[in-house]
Amino acid sequence: MTTGRLLLLDSASLYFRAFYGVPDSFKAPDGTVVNALRGLLDFVSTLVDQHSPDAVVACWDDDWRPQWRVDLLPSYKTHRVAEVADPTSGELVAEESPELLSPQVPLIAEALDILGIPVVGRQGAEADDVIGTLAQAWDGPVDVVTGDRDLFQLVDDDAQVRVLYTARGVSSADVVDAAWIRAKYGVEPQQYADFATMRGDTSDGIPGVAGIGEKTAATLLGEFHDLDGIVAAAQDPDSSIKPRVRQSLLDTRELIDVMRQVVRVRDDVCGTDVVRPLAPLSPEQRDALEAFGARWGLGSVPERLVKALSR
Repeated sequence: MTTGRLLLLDSASLYFRAFYGVPDSFKAPDGTVVNALRGLLDFVSTLVDQHSPDAVVACWDDDWRPQWRVDLLPSYKTHRVAEVADPTSGELVAEESPELLSPQVPLIAEALDILGIPVVGRQGAEADDVIGTLAQAWDGPVDVVTGDRDLFQLVDDDAQVRVLYTARGVSSADVVDAAWIRAKYGVEPQQYADFATMRGDTSDGIPGVAGIGEKTAATLLGEFHDLDGIVAAAQDPDSSIKPRVRQSLLDTRELIDVMRQVVRVRDDVCGTDVVRPLAPLSPEQRDALEAFGARWGLGSVPERLVKALSR
């Protein structure tokens, strides 16, 4: 299958949203908290109902902080690394998710597998990179479901790639296309990665360029088109760039090159052969989902999934 509407889930973004948005009073019969599991599966029902995809892929963080990005920019996601030493190596280990969420992550993957939704990750790549690869390679419309602004760089009206941005909730997600990005930030989608590089992102440990916020970044891109043009203009004493901004750009030239590489999502980590058509559940799948739901105390969640997938 290489056509039809493809729905790409930024899985960690969604299960973190579910974990913090659904009460942790939801528990399995054995006492395991299942709020993220329930929430994410409800998100799947809602998204399939609202957007009628022909295929869904759950894009996974097999490597949420790839070493190659850390080698380029040591501050990358540093704040998410726990100050705990691995008992074997003595190295600091990463705190990937809260204690009550961690046991739910493999259950989410198991449930998606029962539904026939492929869970796709790659070593050395984040979910963003899987999303970027499939969005680029897919021959048909693509909806990217995420709460991560970095993926706005993938928006492409001509290729029918848009982002369903979940900052206000999954059921009321903003549909991000070129006009939305233009109205919000004053830049084109193909400029967004350069825009984000200059602005920086403290949540990802990306420092940006000192003295350049969103407004200045958009103004510079409007005049000089991309970071290459902006850096070249900073080196030209006759350009219109203001002295303080010019000096920041000159002082940060090497860092800019590094940040650009870290910010840009990859497009080479997998093939479209990982995609499977979304289909109504078979009797065997329904039985497996019913058993899974009973074991983990999911209430009416399986019923809603069966209905959504039987459209």
